[in-house]
Amino acid sequence: MNRNEKKQFSPPTVNGASLLLVVFAVLCLTIFALLSLSTVRANVRLGDASAISVTAYYEADCEAQEILARLRAGELPEGVLMHNGIYYYKCSISDTQALNVAVEINTPQDYAILYWQALPTDEWKASDNLNLWNGTLS
Repeated sequence: MNRNEKKQFSPPTVNGASLLLVVFAVLCLTIFALLSLSTVRANVRLGDASAISVTAYYEADCEAQEILARLRAGELPEGVLMHNGIYYYKCSISDTQALNVAVEINTPQDYAILYWQALPTDEWKASDNLNLWNGTLS
């Protein structure tokens, strides 16, 4: 080869199948990245809602413990009902839940917690208007 002869550069040829494979791979990776991003965002929202819910429950639990301490000290706080030696009260957790408590107190050291549970504040109502398919097309 002479110095005067110039090398001619020709780019490598890409056949259609490998180009299609590369485009498909890039498309798949882009879709997986978008799915991962939406999953992360959903997990963050769920984690935030869970943290708020747990915090609200423990605030209601703390309030219920304070009421129990006052009952054991001989006080009758506002909102507490007594029936046959059993004290009933509720502490709000959220708009839809409350911590319901029933306690039997004989002496400050002798007491029994009958129930201490989170329950819904609204009653469940059955729906009568179910639109079920009757098997015909019309």
